[in-house]
Amino acid sequence: VQLQASGGGLVQAGGSLRLSCAASGRTFGSYVMGWFRQAPGKEREFVAAITWSAGSTSYGDSVKGRFTISRDNARNTVYLQMNSLKPEDTAVYYCVAREGGISWNTGSWGQGTQVTVSS
Repeated sequence: VQLQASGGGLVQAGGSLRLSCAASGRTFGSYVMGWFRQAPGKEREFVAAITWSAGSTSYGDSVKGRFTISRDNARNTVYLQMNSLKPEDTAVYYCVAREGGISWNTGSWGQGTQVTVSS
């Protein structure tokens, strides 16, 4: 599985960004796709996840109501729409793919994309 994340950048507080994760290397029908983030000096944090087949979603508490995860099956791409961004959203964002029933740690991780939110 190969994952290519893109879309990060610098944005002012209150602004929006959309991250993309292009997936390749297999069919993903049984997979769960997720986004994690890690800020300097902080633990890695779960952001959002979506099941590839049914499109069921889940979110970390800190992003609920502001971020939306979605997928485009035809393009094998997962998106993270981030609205009402805050300085505390600043982090490297990672796209992850795992099969159902296994841990995120044993999934496939992309290279990360930097998101910086200025106050």
